[in-house]
Amino acid sequence: MIGVELVKKLAGWKSSTGDDFVYPLIVGMVLGRIGCFLTGLEDHTYGVATTWITGVDFGDGVMRHPAQLYEIFVLLLLGGLLFPLYRKSRDAAAVSAGYVPGRMFQWFMGGYLLFRFVIEFIKPTPHPYLGLNNIQLACIAGLIYYAWLLLRRGAGGSRLPAGAEAAG
Repeated sequence: MIGVELVKKLAGWKSSTGDDFVYPLIVGMVLGRIGCFLTGLEDHTYGVATTWITGVDFGDGVMRHPAQLYEIFVLLLLGGLLFPLYRKSRDAAAVSAGYVPGRMFQWFMGGYLLFRFVIEFIKPTPHPYLGLNNIQLACIAGLIYYAWLLLRRGAGGSRLPAGAEAAG
């Protein structure tokens, strides 16, 4: 996101592009997680040992949380929940009435970062920062940023004051 915003600034692009990328991101991430799941233990994206019915043996005889499958489920759920905002983002009347372009992307990022923060607790990675890992710290920073964006403009999508720009 930082790279996209920098390139947009350098190119002089003022309008929001985030809403256009939500569904392509979801598709790409789902395909990536399918690959992670099929890779097994090699890429370290699985969860810790579990006795849940969802447990999967990745070849080492230990039933583990299939964190990759949980992520696929959440991404598809987010895609469904965000569909009303997608329709608004494509409706000129909704935009004229106050829908802020980029709002869908902001909600997507907020939902995804919240999920990633939680799922990291069941991954077998070190959590050296007060019980958190580096991904969780990045998620907290992202959640603060997107909460600020959503609260600054109103979560429902009200317009920014004149001259203010939308990130996303």
